[in-house]
Amino acid sequence: MARDEQLKERWELVVSKLSTQFADGDTLDLDAVIYLIGVQELGQLHRRFKKDHKLDLMHIAICRLLEPYGYYEFDYFDDDGWPHYKVKEQLPHLKAGEQSVLMKEAIVNYFLEANYIQ
Repeated sequence: MARDEQLKERWELVVSKLSTQFADGDTLDLDAVIYLIGVQELGQLHRRFKKDHKLDLMHIAICRLLEPYGYYEFDYFDDDGWPHYKVKEQLPHLKAGEQSVLMKEAIVNYFLEANYIQ
């Protein structure tokens, strides 16, 4: 199976499972999946978040997702338990479609490592 086809199938599996688990079957978009990963990484699963914290959660997720690619490195947890990352390497300039593929690949790898999908 071609790499792109495998990524597409695995991405659809992640979205399907998460949508069933967290959105009553409504299909989650990329941003919603990133947000859920941020909540998972923060570890405060049953808390309600304000809009500015939602953006912070997405930032946490992006840092965590791109850490294995060498772009970010975990630095520390602050007094409120929020993880902080430092930039190791600037992200390359990518077109919107390329950004989407990179993030989907990173998300699929995240859920493979967590044994959420096979």
